[in-house]
Amino acid sequence: MRQHVNPLSQFFQLPLSLPSKSILFKNPHYPIHLDIGSAKGEFLIELALKFRNWNFLGLEIRETLVHSSERKRKKLGLQNLKFLYCNVNISLDEWLSDLDLDQLKRVSIQFPDPWFKRKHIKRRVLKKSLLHSIARYMCKDGELFIQSDIYALIEYMTNTIDESIYFDRKIVKGLEWLEKNPYEVSTDRELFVLKKNMIIYRAMYTRNRTLFID
Repeated sequence: MRQHVNPLSQFFQLPLSLPSKSILFKNPHYPIHLDIGSAKGEFLIELALKFRNWNFLGLEIRETLVHSSERKRKKLGLQNLKFLYCNVNISLDEWLSDLDLDQLKRVSIQFPDPWFKRKHIKRRVLKKSLLHSIARYMCKDGELFIQSDIYALIEYMTNTIDESIYFDRKIVKGLEWLEKNPYEVSTDRELFVLKKNMIIYRAMYTRNRTLFID
């Protein structure tokens, strides 16, 4: 079951000043993979165990999940991984501005809340403003990976990104959707969907060389 949180409620509109990379990570200048909507954190935990020369940051609006993920991270002693609570559409841009040039190399948005009703579409996490923040600070050829089991949602997400001048969609074997997760690590939701033999829609974008325009 999805635990929906309304990001537009007044409580989640308060900006949070996120800790700088030098506070979050033992080696703050490693390349960064940012996972937006990190949920239970298993995806980033596995990646952080495999790739010690990367830093991984999971952002999640459900605070209880952040606490749970942080307990698991601390138990494993991972110093290249951190989970933070925030509304990314309010608090992310300031944190990104503190990164080294070209340090942000990967962003993933996986199985976000679908918000089916037309009047609730504005609650979806991927907005043009968020996409612009990512584009402003992502390195050239950096990766933006999205996936969902809800076609209406992935269509909305790909349309939003396709309209941007900053990202190019990666087509593999002439197929519209990627056949598998390129990082070979699954989220909890992904494992659940695969077990149910349901379709997963995946797309990878790369940051092109178009200079960001304020």
